[in-house]
Order: sequence, then structure tokens, then C-alpha cells
Amino acid sequence: MRDLLFIKTSSLGDVIHHMPALTEARAWRPELDVAWMVEENFVPLVALHPGVEVIPVALRRWRRQWGRPSTYREIGRFVSWLRRRQWDVVIDTQGLLLKSGLMAALARGERHGYDRHSIREKLSSFAYDVKHPVGRGLHAIARNRMLTGMALGYRSQGPIDYGLDRNRICPPVARPYVVLLHASAREEKLWPEENWIALGRLLASRGLDLVLPSGNATEQARAERIAAALPEAQVPARMGLDLMARVIAGATFVVGVDTGLLHLAAALGVPVTAIFIGSEPGLTGPMGEGPIAIVGGRDQMPSVADVSYAVDTVTR
Repeated sequence: MRDLLFIKTSSLGDVIHHMPALTEARAWRPELDVAWMVEENFVPLVALHPGVEVIPVALRRWRRQWGRPSTYREIGRFVSWLRRRQWDVVIDTQGLLLKSGLMAALARGERHGYDRHSIREKLSSFAYDVKHPVGRGLHAIARNRMLTGMALGYRSQGPIDYGLDRNRICPPVARPYVVLLHASAREEKLWPEENWIALGRLLASRGLDLVLPSGNATEQARAERIAAALPEAQVPARMGLDLMARVIAGATFVVGVDTGLLHLAAALGVPVTAIFIGSEPGLTGPMGEGPIAIVGGRDQMPSVADVSYAVDTVTR
């Protein structure tokens, strides 16, 4: 066995949660040449992991541009390339028909994925030659690692290792700052703006600069409203994930809602305070070597005092 293809195309949190499976596979099977198929926007992030060939796919862009002749030509070229390449093992840890199942079905090699009782979309399991049972109640990181171990013939075990080096990504910074991850694509995950302002004032009183990133126009407007009420607050220009990783890696600590960048902070070992409101931390909560505090949970709204206390626990 020499060639392995992972398929985990999106979203940001899912991509980060797959990195420990990649690191573990390389440790157990160092002879493998490993490739990873991922959405084109996430290529700079996956490329930070050493020793992996990154294969961009543009499913999101193709859906937005459906109907254009240029899109059909691009899809045709990609499918033709995919059908020509041969892998020994293909592992789909995503388990979604349109995001990954179709890609797995097109790939040449022994295809592995979750069985119909373990997978989110049962139709996707028909794409696999070998189907593995993995408990759906497990954390996403554990599911990725277990499936990969089953496919490659080892038992997943040991600490989580994302394969990312915080010091290499960002050298020491001159002035301490905190990253506030205030935004999410899902409305039910958002913490009220007035809470961010109150927390920001507490943090600024400790001599910390505040950085509020954004990924689109709506998030930027939200960041600017919060920053306008705070001293020493910055709203940086939108940037690629490799540069965003550098900003997060240099932070003294990060406070954020359940979003992909929060999981990136945990992966880098940055102290993290996670605010959960509309999702279950037992299934997708941040995990990493650095200090992590989680407040709230599904249908719970933590107070400013709750979050401030959690910040104190990870920064002592």
C-alpha cells in the first residue's frame, strides 16, 4: 500500500477535526503518500500540515455558477483527472452524498466510509467498497480517527495531534492581543453584541488589544459595531486562512462562539474560551493541548460573568 486519498471537503471546523486522523495515519503508516481532497478555500490551511498533497475541489463555486459552460468544462476536466488517477485506499470521513460521496464513487481505489448506521446521509454508504461501524455519539475527531484506523488496519489511540506548529506559524508578537470570534454562519450560535461589548471592556481594562475578524460583509458590519464601542479594538481586513492562522497563533488567548476559527485556535494550542449556544459541545467542542474552557451548550445562553470567569480559568 502506497497511495492514500482522504476526502473531507468542508466546512472549516470539519476540516480541522480531520487533521488528527491525518497525523495519526502518517505516524502508523509512514510509507504512505497521502493526498487530501478539500474545498479550494481551505487549501492554504490544509497546506500548513506537513507531508500531505492537497487536491482542491470547487463544489461550492460550481453550485453558485451552475449553468455556465465554463463550469461544466471545469467539472469535466476534474472528473477526467480523478478517473485517471489510482489510489490504493480512499477514505471518505465526511459521509455526505453531494460533498464527498460522489467524489468517493468517482475515485479509483478501495473505497472506505461509514456504514449506513454510522453515516449522516445513508445514500452515501453505497459509494464505499468497505463500510465501517463508528458510533454517531462520538466526537467528530474520534469518529475521523476511528474510521481511518479501521481502513488502514490499526487501532486509533493516544493524544490528539493536529500536526500544526504554533511557533512556526507565528513568531512571538510585540504586544499582547486577544481574538474575539463573534461571528457564525448560523444565527442560533451567536452571542449578543451587547455581551461582546461588555466582555471587551473587561478585557481592554487589563491592557489587552482586541481583534475582531470577519469573513464576509455581514460579519464585518457586526465586528465594526462591536469595535466602535471598545477601546483598542481592531477589525482587520478579510484575509486567507493561512494569514488568519497566523493571527490566531499569535493571540494571548481566543474567545469565540462555535465556529471553525475557534477549532483552529484549539488545534494550535492557543488558550480558548468557547461559547456554546446552539450546538452540542460533546459532539463538536474544541479539543487541543492548550487550556480550554467551554461555557453554555445547546439552547443555553451563558452570561458575561460566565464567560469572564471561564477566561480567567484558561489564563491563570
